This record gives sequence, structure tokens and C-alpha cells, in this order.
Amino acid sequence: MEAPLAERIRPKQLEDYISQTHLVGETGILTQNIKRGLIPSMIFWGPPGTGKTTLAEIIAKESERPFYVLSAINAGVKDVREVIEKAKNSGGIFTARNPILFIDEIHRFSKSQQDSLLGAVEKGWITLIGATTENPSFEVIPALLSRCQVYTLNAFTKDHLQALLERAISTDKFLKTKKIKLKEVETLFRISGGDGRKLLNTFELIVNSISGDDIEITNDKVLQVVQQNTVRYDKTGEQHYDIISAFIKSIRGSDPNGAVYWLARMIEGGEDLKFIARRLVISASEDIGLANPTAIIMANNIFQAVSVIGYPESRILLSQCAIYLATSPKSNASYLAIGKAQQVVKQTGDLSVPIHLRNAPTKLMKELGYGEDYKYSHDYPGNFAYQEFLPDELSNVPFYEPGENAREKQTQDFLRQRWQGKYNY
Repeated sequence: MEAPLAERIRPKQLEDYISQTHLVGETGILTQNIKRGLIPSMIFWGPPGTGKTTLAEIIAKESERPFYVLSAINAGVKDVREVIEKAKNSGGIFTARNPILFIDEIHRFSKSQQDSLLGAVEKGWITLIGATTENPSFEVIPALLSRCQVYTLNAFTKDHLQALLERAISTDKFLKTKKIKLKEVETLFRISGGDGRKLLNTFELIVNSISGDDIEITNDKVLQVVQQNTVRYDKTGEQHYDIISAFIKSIRGSDPNGAVYWLARMIEGGEDLKFIARRLVISASEDIGLANPTAIIMANNIFQAVSVIGYPESRILLSQCAIYLATSPKSNASYLAIGKAQQVVKQTGDLSVPIHLRNAPTKLMKELGYGEDYKYSHDYPGNFAYQEFLPDELSNVPFYEPGENAREKQTQDFLRQRWQGKYNY
């Protein structure tokens, strides 16, 4: 059986690797480590189809190390121990030839499975490379995470996707026999969502659907073929991010029907329930926020409950939370405020803390006036004293602007009454 296109053109050496120049460019940290022969245990974190597995294989090949692979989807503790034993017997201890154990979808390993890796990593029997689409801070146990470097892989840009297609056309033994013209690729790129594997597999599907050797890729042709070959929800990649996107956008758009439908799609597809619950916590803050502060409490409680209860009962909890969030008033004021503040920090750098706000733990600092003119709010009527809390250069820059909802209207009135014109929205 012929391997898929993404597998057939998988890079075998670092110079053929497309994207992630911050890691594998000429001055990239991994490039430098490979040259020195120093390969630490590491976790690759990034969206599907960004080359995590490929990069692990290249590292093993270019550092001339034995390479062992496990998938967290179907491997148990016994499998981990068997591979560790093989690796232990095939390499030296704490040498440049330590075997590499690559674990795909490491976030799907249970705590006991991850615990089984600790001794081998710590004693130098293996160099661990894990791949995950989930934030390792949540999904990898602290003891293992502390022994690994975490490297973030970014979704492919349009230029990267274009380069992937052009390399496939020019190097693949089958595609080279065709006369392929990339007339329009916008729809193909959009469908891929920055996933290189999805792009190549979809491209191959389209090429195979067209008879003859003269093939012209257009947006209409892409849509026609993809709609005829819609795949079932795939929690390991294909529709994973599309479905969760539709779910969150339904909540943001105050449509409980849409929210429950996409929730059902994920549940029936076997999606990780904690993954769904985490996204609900994020939505409760990003999209509802101060319009209904109870939303974040609800979402966090649901996350904790789902972690304890599991399937099938957790589907009821997730439905309750999704409907509650969808029917709540919406505000992204907190999201916009921190974004604006971060942008200002990047532009203005480390502005000095006003002297009246500075900490004064030593006698010298007190003599220099640190904290001297600070007004302790509780000593004033209404527990409020007018004073400046921003650096002088930013004293009139507004960051938080209340949203158009009943709760934040009250906040707006509160600020206007106290700040005598400073918060005149």
C-alpha cells in the first residue's frame, strides 16, 4: 500500500526541514545542540502537522542515536518499560549516544505512565522527546516536566505551506509525473489551518480526483473535492481545532443550540473531556468576563467536576456549562485591556515605578522617599484616595474600557464617581 504524500516527502535531514527557524535555523537552539552533540530531554508543543515527529527523527539521525517510538494512544506502562529496557541495553549512560525515546501525544499518558519514565530520564538511560498539542504545563506531571526543555512549534505560515506544496510537486515520484499548476491555493491553505500534514493529504486527495496529467488547482475544485470527502471528527488532528473553534464561536455568539451541537460532535468523537472543559474556562473569561463574573466560577467548577467524574455523566455537566455561557451577557473588556497593556509595555519598556508606590523594606529606601507620599485608601472616606498608579508617561492612557452590559455599566458609574474625569468613557 502506497504511503500518504505527507509520509513520502517527510524530510530526512535538518536542511530540508521547513519552518521553525527559531529552533532549527542557523542560530536555532536545536541546531546548536545537535552540532555540539548535546541533546537534552525535551517536549515539543504545537498544533498538529507542524513537524514534531519529523524533527524528533532528524535529531536522532543527525546525532547518531538509537531511536525508539511509542504512541501514547495505544501504549501502556508495560510497553514503556519494555522500550526503556531495550534502550538501556543499547546505549551508554550519560553519553552522546544515549538512545532517544519519542512519545507522540504524550499528554494522553496517565500519571502512572509518565511516572514510569522518570527513572530512565533521570538516570540517563534514555533521552526523552515528547510531542503534544496540549499545554504541557497542564498535561505533563511536574516531576517529568522539570527534567525536560519545552520547545514551542508554530503553525505553518502561508509561505511555509506554499513551500510544502512546491516541494511535493517537485520531489514526489508520483506528482513529478503530472503537470500541476497551483492557480489558486487560498482555500486549500484555509482548510489546512496551518497543519502541514492535512495540507499535503488534502492536496493528494484533490490530485487523485482529477483524471489526466494536466491538473490545475483552483479554490472551486478544492471545495468540491473536500465537501465530497468530509471526514469524521478526528480527535488526533483532522477536525480537532475546527470543531472546538465552532464550539467556542457558538458560545461567543450566544447560540446555545450551536454550542450543544458542537459539544455533542466532540463527545461522540471521543474528545478528551478535560480539553473541552479547559476551553470553557477560557471562554468564561475571554468572552463573558466582567459581564457575568459568576461564569468563570461555573466553568472552573465544571472543570474540577469533570476531572473527578468522567464519562458518561460529565457530558451533562459540560452541556450545562456550555448553555450557561452561551446565554450569559458577553464582554471581552478584560481581554482587550490586557492586550493593550502588553502592547504599551512592549513599546515603552521598563518605565519607573512612581516613587510613592515603591516598596521600602530598608532604612535607606525610606530615607530616599520610597512610599512616602502613598495614600492608604482605607484611611479615606469611601476607602478611596485620588492618586496616580501609573508611570507619569502613561498617566492618561486608558486600558480598561467597560463593555456594553448591565454589570459593567455599574462599574463605569463607580469609576466616574471616584476618578473625577479620569474615567470619562
